[in-house]
Amino acid sequence: MLELLSLLQTHRYWPGAELAARLEVSERTLRRDVDRIRDLGYAVDAVRGVAGGYQLRAGSSLPPLLLTDEEAVAIAVGLRTAASGAVQGMEETAVQSLTKVLALMPPRLRSQMDALADQTVPAPMRGPSIDATVLTTLAQGCRDDEIVEFDYTARESTTERRQVEPHRLVSLGQRWYLVAYDRRRDDWRSFRVDRMGGVALTGRRFTGHPLPAADALEFVRSGIKQIPRRYDVRVLVLAPLPELAAVVGRWAELTEVAEGTLMVMPTDDLFWPLAVLATIDADFVIEGPDELVEQVASVGERFRDSRGAPARARSPRTTP
Repeated sequence: MLELLSLLQTHRYWPGAELAARLEVSERTLRRDVDRIRDLGYAVDAVRGVAGGYQLRAGSSLPPLLLTDEEAVAIAVGLRTAASGAVQGMEETAVQSLTKVLALMPPRLRSQMDALADQTVPAPMRGPSIDATVLTTLAQGCRDDEIVEFDYTARESTTERRQVEPHRLVSLGQRWYLVAYDRRRDDWRSFRVDRMGGVALTGRRFTGHPLPAADALEFVRSGIKQIPRRYDVRVLVLAPLPELAAVVGRWAELTEVAEGTLMVMPTDDLFWPLAVLATIDADFVIEGPDELVEQVASVGERFRDSRGAPARARSPRTTP
């Protein structure tokens, strides 16, 4: 029933025979499960006959949670905030949850949610800003095996229309990536979501191709390694790998060595390596680059100097 409800929440029309085959059940069992879902409060429209099928209709509430309008809007806004990276490690789960909430949210509640998002000022973040609607559209394409189109601006600043078979969304560092099969190039690619525009579902399904990697995260990481970066950060941390992984997460590649853990982070900006090192409660040795050594020394001096500062800040000087 949960798998059936997940398919119906795409709000597409499902022919009964296709839906039963997808669930690997008989059409009689399918009709019984649809009746059970209706008993929970979901409005499922049915068309009888040889070409009959089912479609979930959006309602004024979100059964079986039975949320009020205010609660539904609050949940959606909170999930959009989490999807933007405000809560580390919750980005992908937030996008998946937001996709399900929006599928059943009536247009009037979506308008309230958009209005609230437009009239609030989010906290500044180092990563590029991503529209949550784009993320949920891509997530829906991944979930429903539906071809997606979008305008993509490559590193060379050239923009072209892409048509892909979406596989997974990956949150890595402060960026979102879409792992997808590019139909024009007949090959797998990872696309930065902040470089996309005009994202749209086509309504056409695909059967899929085998991913040439263990998972989507590994595919994105292997692609990033091939891109030249300004800095190749290497730090030996005198701490066990599990302890460091709980702090670093996906921000770096960790390898267990005899002395502790080797942290490798190719990057164009030293802000994130500096922030990670500031949160690690262990000694470390920076193997490179020299620019990071200088930044850590400079920040350390400012921190030491702050201990001798007066308790009350002095009034700023004014220039006549």
